[in-house]
Amino acid sequence: MTRSTSPGDVSALVWFKSSYSSSSEGDSCVEVATTPASVHVRDSKVADGPRLVVSPEAWGGFVGFTGTHG
Repeated sequence: MTRSTSPGDVSALVWFKSSYSSSSEGDSCVEVATTPASVHVRDSKVADGPRLVVSPEAWGGFVGFTGTHG
């Protein structure tokens, strides 16, 4: 996992929000953009701010976690 603090060449990324983001503050969410080699995660309120970049395998483990293990 890396934490990206500079925009770099991300102009081709297409960002999207979760369908679960339906509160009255619709911009209060994380956004995700994917490439074949990485998954980028950012705060929707600070689009030019820091991003997390993880492998697709790490992201799959994260979204597959239900919180009911154990």
